[in-house]
Amino acid sequence: MDRIKEKMNQLRLEAEESSAKVEELQAKVKALEQENLQKEQEIISLTHKNSLLEAEVEKYEAQVKELKAAASEGQQHGTQNETLTRRLQLLEEEAEEADRTLREANEKLRQTDVKAGHFERKVQALEQERDQWEAKYEEMAKKYAAVQKELEDFQNEINTI
Repeated sequence: MDRIKEKMNQLRLEAEESSAKVEELQAKVKALEQENLQKEQEIISLTHKNSLLEAEVEKYEAQVKELKAAASEGQQHGTQNETLTRRLQLLEEEAEEADRTLREANEKLRQTDVKAGHFERKVQALEQERDQWEAKYEEMAKKYAAVQKELEDFQNEINTI
């Protein structure tokens, strides 16, 4: 009789531990899903910023082409040519800066994408672990019910004696 009670207590403790572990894993999954959502939003933001920067680079490149054409036409006009050359140089520097910013944004986007993939794998692993713990919990609940039934049958046998 004491062995059965001891076994029931042990099963009850295992069931409680499994339940606590499931809750802990569910909290981890929720936190990782939230972090994944933030990373996805950051990717969207960086993608938008990337497209804006690409458009700006194209605009600057078009201006550079226009200014180069104007500079070749303006060789007859010495002072105007110097002004246009300075403006061209500034636009080229701005284009280089925009290009550098674009490369940085692309690198951040790539890094964020890698991190997002990592977190997705982590979420999958935690979900699998949670599923395993739930299965173990269900198995323990079945064992507990079987032991409970066995105890009742045993008590009924004792009562009939």
